Amino acid sequence: MKQLFSKYLKDKDIQQIIGKQLRIGVVLSSIIVFIGGVIYLIRHGHEQPNYSTFTGVREGLNHLTGIWQGVLENKGMNIIQLGVVLLIATPIFRIAFSVIAFLLEKDYLYVCLTLIVLGIISYSMLGGLAG
Repeated sequence: MKQLFSKYLKDKDIQQIIGKQLRIGVVLSSIIVFIGGVIYLIRHGHEQPNYSTFTGVREGLNHLTGIWQGVLENKGMNIIQLGVVLLIATPIFRIAFSVIAFLLEKDYLYVCLTLIVLGIISYSMLGGLAG
């Protein structure tokens, strides 16, 4: 398998793919946040904020299904939140891609280390330990 990919993908090519992946993720999330901000300001820009009371996180912004449902309903806050989630997911995709790249290079020490990092990040995000 490595011979198949080593003809076409060199180490520099993999680094360029990873760099391009990071740039695309950041730019795409920025565009999504900007669009969500414009929609939010169009709908709620005239409202006066009430800083005397703390309202917390609006329901639907704290899990992916709620975010996606709000995006389908064209809610600005949900679109902004989708952009933030995409920004957080960008380096996680990079780590997952690095596992594949290290497997192709048969560098099993770095495959194990990268899987440990990916496992720690996944556990910290999905482990349910946050409040």
